[in-house]
Amino acid sequence: MSGTALAEAAHALVGTRFRLQGRDLSTGLDCIGVLAASLDAVGKPAALPFTYRLKTLGACDAESWASASGLSQASGAVIAGDVLLAQISPCQFHLLIALGQESFVHAHAGLRGVVRHDGALPWPIAGHWRLIEEDPF
Repeated sequence: MSGTALAEAAHALVGTRFRLQGRDLSTGLDCIGVLAASLDAVGKPAALPFTYRLKTLGACDAESWASASGLSQASGAVIAGDVLLAQISPCQFHLLIALGQESFVHAHAGLRGVVRHDGALPWPIAGHWRLIEEDPF
């Protein structure tokens, strides 16, 4: 699977209702639920945390669950399908899936849904991962 497929799967979720710790499309998704549903749509099993607080003092062992979900650390320019961990406050982290360098899909608690954000992100990036593409041979 490609990053482009992951981006397309995330974009298809725009308009889905928001629900904290949500993992079900019919009842709502949070940012981790958006990533889980997008990975599922491209045939990648997600090994993401199921219990966590909205605000935390750490990044929920992000590197461990990202790796277990078929993502590898990335650097440089953001491309379609990249997964970003933004630090939106000193104790709050948030996942987004890139559609391109300045376009993202994420679950927005304030707007109560999964939305598309166009433009630069207003938060610092604490993590950047890319889907590991499988060798077709």
